[in-house]
Amino acid sequence: MADKSYLVAGLGNIGAEYSGTRHNIGFIVLDAWAQASNISFETRRYGDLAVDTIKGRKFYLLKPSTYMNLSGNAVRYWMQELEIPLENLIVVCDDLNLPFGTTRMRMNGSTGGHNGLENIEWLLETRNYARVRVGIGHDYLAGGQIDYVLSTFSIEQLPELPGIAARVVSGIKTWAFAGPQKAMTELNTKIETTENAPSQ
Repeated sequence: MADKSYLVAGLGNIGAEYSGTRHNIGFIVLDAWAQASNISFETRRYGDLAVDTIKGRKFYLLKPSTYMNLSGNAVRYWMQELEIPLENLIVVCDDLNLPFGTTRMRMNGSTGGHNGLENIEWLLETRNYARVRVGIGHDYLAGGQIDYVLSTFSIEQLPELPGIAARVVSGIKTWAFAGPQKAMTELNTKIETTENAPSQ
């Protein structure tokens, strides 16, 4: 049944001080999925895990407890433990280079300098796995990248998060049931937020 099981890894950092920060958008997406599906996370080895069964397929939602820079430890362990094939892994993470709320799905490619993706690529020894990048924008001065990604979303952005998370969750389900091409069409279309909507 491994081919009917999927590992969805949402990247972030554990601890109250990181809750709701931009770098934790992967956690935010999986929390929204769990809430909508009325399922709960359990603390397990290397992370918190929840399971959603949809039409006979199991989606294992993983929030690594290894901190961002060591995300690969959790991903590799649970892929082996659950016997998840590489083609059934998908990772959700933040992206500084995309405008806030924009989503991009790819089936492979570079890490874009993202520490979590770099660690996953290093430990899996491949970059050929699906990933969904969620734009968090780059509204910071030179040298302010770390403070920016570890800060919380703005008051204007917070109301947008549920819709963004729901879009990512829907896209991941499309990836599993209808294939990556349809999912990429769904997720790689520009989405309007209050920040990029045309002025009246």
